[in-house]
Amino acid sequence: MRVDLLTREYPPNIYGGAGVHVAELSKVLAAHADVHVHAFDGEREPGLVEDVTVTGYDYLDGLEGNDAIRTFGVDLQMVNGAEGADIVHSHTWYANLAGHLAGLLHTIPHVVSAHSLEPLRPWKREQLGGGYELSSFAERTAYEGAAGIIAVSRAMRDDILRSYPNVDPDRVEVIHNGIDLDGWRRPENLDEAEEYFRSYGLDPDRPTVIFVGRITRQKGLPHFLRAVAQLPEEIQVILCAGRPDTKEIAEEVRGLVSALQKERDGIVWIDEHLSRERLIALQVMSTTFVTPSVYEPLGIVNLEAMACGLPVVGSDTGGIPDCIVHGETGLLVPIDQVDDGTGTPKDPERFEADLAAALAEVCSDPERAEKMGQAGRRRVEEHFSWESIAEKTIDFYSRVIDRFHRG
Repeated sequence: MRVDLLTREYPPNIYGGAGVHVAELSKVLAAHADVHVHAFDGEREPGLVEDVTVTGYDYLDGLEGNDAIRTFGVDLQMVNGAEGADIVHSHTWYANLAGHLAGLLHTIPHVVSAHSLEPLRPWKREQLGGGYELSSFAERTAYEGAAGIIAVSRAMRDDILRSYPNVDPDRVEVIHNGIDLDGWRRPENLDEAEEYFRSYGLDPDRPTVIFVGRITRQKGLPHFLRAVAQLPEEIQVILCAGRPDTKEIAEEVRGLVSALQKERDGIVWIDEHLSRERLIALQVMSTTFVTPSVYEPLGIVNLEAMACGLPVVGSDTGGIPDCIVHGETGLLVPIDQVDDGTGTPKDPERFEADLAAALAEVCSDPERAEKMGQAGRRRVEEHFSWESIAEKTIDFYSRVIDRFHRG
């Protein structure tokens, strides 16, 4: 079986969870199929990923302007590149149109992985302008025409069927994201991690909360920063946050961080890209991880933190409950949300107070936090290994191909 994965992100150009997903999925699928990856950002060095054929595409000349139009130009190149595939599998709206057209042109089934949904991210109008209508068109067309859809959580499956009622529920299957269990783990010797932690002026003897994510509305960073103001002053905070979607949210986050830093010490904002080793070092020296998202299909960062033995405090929304077992591997924070697609809390102050209380609870009991972290590691080992994800995905492909050719 030849499987062609179509994606915006692929090593060495990864900036989000969808990119991590495709990179890891391609590696484990290679043991089961002939895997070809088609990605943005130009050609890659040969042998980038063992046993995976990678083709990169540049934006077409003459399509300068709106990013959505430039994206479609890359998609059209991917369509021709997928000739010879038995199935195409697209990831995010950036590549959905390519998958849809490739399926039509080459008479092969198209599978979509749902990492997020445009109808549930209306704030992207701030980023894309009229291009948001184009990204929404591409996603809707692909989902309604797909031979199969993979939802990365139970909540995501519900969101798909609610957002796109024309989709056949029998074609939507839940297959979680996975985690590289060898790459994400607590090192035996913490000396180097402690040295790096201290390099930011952080005290390893104080409780620490760490956030990792892009500066975007869906990640709920402003809510978290307002919650931080309610935490006991001995709690340190690390923000590994960059790549803001808009100038407006960048300025909002900058203002909130600045205000916190004037009032208390131990507030560290790292807006540069960190290697996996650096992120692990910061996480294993911290007390708890936080995911304050208002929209989160699953959240690979949750799995990464759990794999490092860290408890996770997260919003009780989207796919986060698929990761966190409340009271066992972390805490879920109630969030009553407006039903308009934005995920906005109906009572932001209540959500922020509850978030602060949950973080303070975990940080106040280091022994309990450690036990939660150990339980989190066991959970990812049992439920989120990439090998198991590959087997489920190949089985899904086989069923989709069989159904497609039977008509």
